[in-house]
Amino acid sequence: MRHGKKGRKLNRTASHRKALMSNLSASLVMHKRIRTTDAKAKEVRGFVERLVTYAKRGDVHGRRLIMQKINGTLGKKIANILIHDIAPVYESRQGGYTRIIKLNNRKNDNAPVSILEFVDITPDTPEANEVEETVEETSEAVTE
Repeated sequence: MRHGKKGRKLNRTASHRKALMSNLSASLVMHKRIRTTDAKAKEVRGFVERLVTYAKRGDVHGRRLIMQKINGTLGKKIANILIHDIAPVYESRQGGYTRIIKLNNRKNDNAPVSILEFVDITPDTPEANEVEETVEETSEAVTE
């Protein structure tokens, strides 16, 4: 029985899971929106929201906590983006910084795919416009 066991294993070892969470959250912070499977999106959501809460503190310890969670050389860059760009937007919000938008299943392996994005922040990439069109088409198909 799995009483009191938190989190998904995602069919990975602990070190691989840690690297996956670090990489997905870094991608989300840099691009403001990522497309991944439902299970990964649900797992990364809590990880990223904790990072935003650390960034809202705005002190050295919050920065160090962020850099501790993000592996590799991107830690400093991600901490700067979180503290200077993302945290001020959510100063008055008590959690719920991200949203998950479910899409259709992936064609290759029929895995359920979703978009994980920050609330109240619009990404400025050309891929974001394509994703918005896909989301609109999906929502229109659901309503019909």
